[in-house]
Amino acid sequence: MRVICDAPGQTCNRLWTYVASVAQCVAENKKMVIIFYDWTIEDFPNLLHCPFIYFPLYHKWYLERGNGWNNYKGLTWKVTHNKTWDRVFSMLGFKKGWLTMDDTRYLEQTKKELQHIFRPRKEITDKAEHMMSAIRKDADMVVGVHIRHGDYKTFFGGRFYYSLEEFHQFMLRIQHCYAGRRVAFFISSNEAFDLQVFEGCKCFRFGKEPSGDILDLHTLSLCDRIVGPWSTYSRWASFIGEVPLCCLKERSQAFTDDDFVRVADFYHFWNGESTVDYWLEDVESLGYDRWGNKMSPPSSKSC
Repeated sequence: MRVICDAPGQTCNRLWTYVASVAQCVAENKKMVIIFYDWTIEDFPNLLHCPFIYFPLYHKWYLERGNGWNNYKGLTWKVTHNKTWDRVFSMLGFKKGWLTMDDTRYLEQTKKELQHIFRPRKEITDKAEHMMSAIRKDADMVVGVHIRHGDYKTFFGGRFYYSLEEFHQFMLRIQHCYAGRRVAFFISSNEAFDLQVFEGCKCFRFGKEPSGDILDLHTLSLCDRIVGPWSTYSRWASFIGEVPLCCLKERSQAFTDDDFVRVADFYHFWNGESTVDYWLEDVESLGYDRWGNKMSPPSSKSC
């Protein structure tokens, strides 16, 4: 039985750390345990109640009482950032899901099962499908636009932060790329703004909703194309929905249809391009390591 014992970052980081183990359990008829689950777990009922996946710390009666959720989050942080617990988990043979993401053996053969297991709850899928149906009444193609602001203003020194005006220019270029088709845009963003900033583009988005992040994520997975900065969020939508994705690399970027490629696994697109290598050299040149930490300047001491 495989036991996943880490809790790296936000929701889509967590989903990526589960998926290789879930695929292996499906293919080999095995069981697994996820110790530390994401706070959005109830938005994924097929995952939470999957007969071969166990969540030993999930107790709904406790989480919804008093300070239950905050206590759980505090416990998660303390245990997953503790060298003693790291040694204990290692001795027990537990796995860090973040280190399993290069295991691609079973992803393709179990894709249908994965799409079922990681399907959000019905209230979310119904809203997403209703939105997509309304958009398609007057559009031949729906392009999902992932606008990541918030923490991206400082992440890697703002390397992957694009202003609304820059997104507007990207969208106009995408319309030009598909000039023979009626293009509409579904906007996914963690920031409130008026869609009128995207003049000349037919845009749609949800208002402030419960489970808004997962609602946006599932709706992105229903689009025909996705565009956005380098992120596990848009890459998950591409992977689970089998939607071609174009990661934004530079502010002057132009687009062709060949630039949109489905994500095959955490590290690769289906055309063989790495999802990591294209930006790594760039961010290192800015003085950051691959995890977003500022690197110390090289020593000036002479031999």
